[in-house]
Amino acid sequence: MDRYNGVARALHWAMALLIILALVLGIGHDALPKDWAVIPIHKSIGLTVLALTLVRIVWRLAHPAPRLTMPMPRWESGVAHATHALFYIFMIVLPLSGWIMTSAGTRPLNWFFLFDVPKLPVTKGDLIVDLAGEGHEVMGFIWAALILLHIGAALRHHLMLKDNVMRRML
Repeated sequence: MDRYNGVARALHWAMALLIILALVLGIGHDALPKDWAVIPIHKSIGLTVLALTLVRIVWRLAHPAPRLTMPMPRWESGVAHATHALFYIFMIVLPLSGWIMTSAGTRPLNWFFLFDVPKLPVTKGDLIVDLAGEGHEVMGFIWAALILLHIGAALRHHLMLKDNVMRRML
């Protein structure tokens, strides 16, 4: 069976957990206790996702995806490719939009309280800050929906079609 290599699988699952946690913390932060430092953790996870995405892109360029061993309808292949492309876009744009918003604010930006992260040269009122602020939450909800679609498609392949699509990442 053609599978993704160990590094690709480790990056996939580590990032999946981090992204889901970041989305849960970002979407649900108002419902969580204020003394949990939810938003600083959310920001740290976002910065980690951004860094790991760069590693993942370099790794993927050097190690192409394994080939599919079964035929797939053209529409399904197209949806899968579009979803994966959107995942990579969101893995870069969502953390960057958060970094931009934080950079325009007064609160410090650090990585898991270990060290400060430099702020970007933006200020409140800049168009890029306004766009980042408007888009960050909307993109988070869209990404959450795409993740559910991705999980549903993987389970469909594994449980209903009984093909090797999901096993390639296990």
